Amino acid sequence: MLSAVFTAKIALTVVFWCVPLLLLPSASIESLGFPPQDSYLFMRLLGWAYLALCVGYAFGLQAARQGVRAAGPIWMGIVSNGGASILLLTFGIGGAWSSWGALAQGLMWGSAAATGLIALGLMVFGVFGAGGDEVRGAGA
Repeated sequence: MLSAVFTAKIALTVVFWCVPLLLLPSASIESLGFPPQDSYLFMRLLGWAYLALCVGYAFGLQAARQGVRAAGPIWMGIVSNGGASILLLTFGIGGAWSSWGALAQGLMWGSAAATGLIALGLMVFGVFGAGGDEVRGAGA
């Protein structure tokens, strides 16, 4: 199951965040209902940061497929996804994107749910995973 969590996280991140933030022209991003930006530099940097996280998740996936729970990628994912979910829920409930287009709002709410579920999956199957798996890494 830990492999499935890592696989889902990598696929969802690449499809819904890395590719759009790195490759879509600003007009396409705005056509999805996101507000125009003065500069798209920070959005592009965020795309690269998400891609870098996917590299870490790939190491976690490789370890999980070998029956090893790698503490570094697991905790990285819990902090990243748990924090993102809390922030997205807080800002969403506060109405931060209520003026955005329907698709953009749906993506944000979907991301809030997905990141929360990924963090939960990493806790359940990574931190408290099935017995017999070896745990390696700092904090384990």
